[in-house]
Amino acid sequence: MLKLQNMTLSTRQILDDIALCLVFFTRLPLPVVDFRDRSLAAAIWAAPVAGLAVALIGGLVFAVGTWLGLAAGPAAALALAATLLATGCMHEDGLSDVADGFGGGRTREKKLEIMRDSRIGAYGACALALSLLIRWSVLSEFASPAQIFWALIAAHAASRGLFGAFMHLLPPARSDGLSADAGTVSVETAIAGAVLGAVALLALGFGGAAAAFILLGLLFAAFCMLCLRQIGGQTGDTIGALQQFGEIAILLVASVCLS
Repeated sequence: MLKLQNMTLSTRQILDDIALCLVFFTRLPLPVVDFRDRSLAAAIWAAPVAGLAVALIGGLVFAVGTWLGLAAGPAAALALAATLLATGCMHEDGLSDVADGFGGGRTREKKLEIMRDSRIGAYGACALALSLLIRWSVLSEFASPAQIFWALIAAHAASRGLFGAFMHLLPPARSDGLSADAGTVSVETAIAGAVLGAVALLALGFGGAAAAFILLGLLFAAFCMLCLRQIGGQTGDTIGALQQFGEIAILLVASVCLS
């Protein structure tokens, strides 16, 4: 049993929530599962587990690449590509939409309209390019697959641990869409996801975990205020952008404490 204040989950519910997050946040070939009416809002605490799966895929690809004789740069590029394939670029799509909407819209309504547009603009293209460049440059610095594994585990799991708190604290900016349809995240669910994400930071060592925790907290607070100011709440796109910012921040810390 998993107990956290008023939240009690059975083993079956825990497995269902993990499966739901894996199905929603990755493109892994998973079997059809009956989720017994569990909502994404109730299962969001398990998002770091989906991040762990993505991290292991990226780390394995890097390890195989270096074993075959590839230099760190090409191996890091392949590892990054593997994580993109594993998630279907879901969070990258959110980042580009937020960059276009926040950068190109003058009013709240116009920003939300741009974010819903499937076309990518200059702001979105630049945001994607910088995200990929920073992540690749960090990963290519590591000398061993073990360092890559620890860095990816911390970055992918902890960045997704922010989802529940973000959805709990900020109201949906739209009456429809992914965020509105997901439901309301309870404080217990938000805390559970944040705790799992914080535990994942220990992959960086105690000093690195402390630095990453502080940096994530500052980033989280700043992004929450930005979203409230720009669109009055959160959407699925802003959740994706939050993940990207968190992943980049943790990788930068990892580049200092693991290299």
